[in-house]
Amino acid sequence: MSETDAWIALPLSVMATFIWRAFGVLISGRMQPDSDLFLWIHCVAYALLAGLVSRMLFLPTGVLEFTQDWIRLISAGIGLVVFFVFKRNILLGVLVGMFLFLILQYI
Repeated sequence: MSETDAWIALPLSVMATFIWRAFGVLISGRMQPDSDLFLWIHCVAYALLAGLVSRMLFLPTGVLEFTQDWIRLISAGIGLVVFFVFKRNILLGVLVGMFLFLILQYI
Protein backbone atom coordinates (compact mmCIF):
# COMPACT_ATOMS: atom_id res chain seq x y z
CA MET A 1 0.00 0.00 0.00
CA SER A 2 1.43 3.35 -1.01
CA GLU A 3 1.28 6.51 1.06
CA THR A 4 -1.40 7.95 -1.22
CA ASP A 5 -3.57 4.88 -0.74
CA ALA A 6 -3.20 5.19 3.01
CA TRP A 7 -4.32 8.83 2.95
CA ILE A 8 -7.36 7.82 0.89
CA ALA A 9 -8.17 4.88 3.17
CA LEU A 10 -7.98 6.98 6.36
CA PRO A 11 -11.00 9.26 5.75
CA LEU A 12 -12.96 6.35 4.26
CA SER A 13 -12.42 4.24 7.37
CA VAL A 14 -13.30 7.18 9.62
CA MET A 15 -16.53 7.72 7.68
CA ALA A 16 -17.40 4.02 7.85
CA THR A 17 -16.94 4.03 11.62
CA PHE A 18 -18.83 7.30 12.05
CA ILE A 19 -21.82 6.03 10.07
CA TRP A 20 -22.35 3.10 12.46
CA ARG A 21 -21.88 5.29 15.53
CA ALA A 22 -24.39 7.84 14.20
CA PHE A 23 -26.84 5.01 13.46
CA GLY A 24 -26.40 3.77 17.04
CA VAL A 25 -27.15 7.22 18.43
CA LEU A 26 -30.27 7.51 16.29
CA ILE A 27 -31.77 4.20 17.39
CA SER A 28 -30.57 4.27 21.01
CA GLY A 29 -33.43 6.51 22.12
CA ARG A 30 -35.99 3.93 20.99
CA MET A 31 -34.44 0.91 22.72
CA GLN A 32 -35.20 -0.38 26.19
CA PRO A 33 -32.00 -1.20 28.13
CA ASP A 34 -33.73 -3.94 30.14
CA SER A 35 -35.19 -5.74 27.11
CA ASP A 36 -34.45 -9.30 26.09
CA LEU A 37 -32.39 -8.03 23.14
CA PHE A 38 -30.03 -6.13 25.44
CA LEU A 39 -29.78 -9.09 27.78
CA TRP A 40 -28.80 -11.28 24.85
CA ILE A 41 -26.21 -8.73 23.64
CA HIS A 42 -24.85 -8.51 27.17
CA CYS A 43 -24.49 -12.31 27.38
CA VAL A 44 -22.83 -12.53 23.96
CA ALA A 45 -20.36 -9.78 24.88
CA TYR A 46 -19.37 -11.59 28.09
CA ALA A 47 -19.08 -14.89 26.22
CA LEU A 48 -16.76 -13.33 23.64
CA LEU A 49 -14.64 -11.77 26.38
CA ALA A 50 -14.44 -15.08 28.24
CA GLY A 51 -13.43 -16.84 25.03
CA LEU A 52 -10.68 -14.32 24.30
CA VAL A 53 -9.28 -14.50 27.82
CA SER A 54 -9.39 -18.31 27.74
CA ARG A 55 -7.56 -18.33 24.44
CA MET A 56 -4.87 -16.01 25.81
CA LEU A 57 -4.43 -18.28 28.83
CA PHE A 58 -4.57 -21.71 27.21
CA LEU A 59 -3.74 -21.21 23.50
CA PRO A 60 -1.61 -18.06 23.32
CA THR A 61 -0.06 -16.78 20.11
CA GLY A 62 2.84 -14.48 19.40
CA VAL A 63 5.22 -13.58 22.19
CA LEU A 64 2.83 -14.86 24.85
CA GLU A 65 3.22 -18.33 23.34
CA PHE A 66 6.78 -18.48 24.69
CA THR A 67 5.75 -17.91 28.31
CA GLN A 68 5.17 -20.82 30.63
CA ASP A 69 1.61 -21.97 31.29
CA TRP A 70 1.88 -21.82 35.07
CA ILE A 71 2.98 -18.16 34.97
CA ARG A 72 -0.08 -17.16 32.93
CA LEU A 73 -2.48 -19.20 35.07
CA ILE A 74 -1.12 -18.05 38.45
CA SER A 75 -1.08 -14.40 37.38
CA ALA A 76 -4.64 -14.56 36.09
CA GLY A 77 -5.84 -16.50 39.14
CA ILE A 78 -4.32 -14.14 41.69
CA GLY A 79 -5.55 -11.14 39.71
CA LEU A 80 -9.05 -12.64 39.84
CA VAL A 81 -8.79 -13.24 43.60
CA VAL A 82 -7.65 -9.63 44.14
CA PHE A 83 -10.57 -8.45 41.99
CA PHE A 84 -13.09 -10.18 44.26
CA VAL A 85 -11.33 -9.49 47.58
CA PHE A 86 -11.22 -5.76 46.91
CA LYS A 87 -14.94 -5.41 46.12
CA ARG A 88 -14.74 -6.10 42.37
CA ASN A 89 -12.06 -3.49 41.69
CA ILE A 90 -11.14 -4.15 38.05
CA LEU A 91 -8.18 -1.79 37.95
CA LEU A 92 -6.53 -3.31 41.01
CA GLY A 93 -7.15 -6.89 39.81
CA VAL A 94 -5.68 -6.19 36.37
CA LEU A 95 -2.67 -4.33 37.77
CA VAL A 96 -1.86 -7.05 40.30
CA GLY A 97 -2.19 -9.76 37.65
CA MET A 98 -0.07 -7.82 35.18
CA PHE A 99 2.73 -6.99 37.63
CA LEU A 100 2.74 -10.53 38.98
CA PHE A 101 3.04 -11.84 35.42
CA LEU A 102 5.96 -9.50 34.74
CA ILE A 103 7.71 -10.42 38.00
CA LEU A 104 7.30 -14.16 37.46
CA GLN A 105 8.33 -13.93 33.81
CA TYR A 106 11.54 -12.02 34.44
CA ILE A 107 12.73 -13.77 37.61
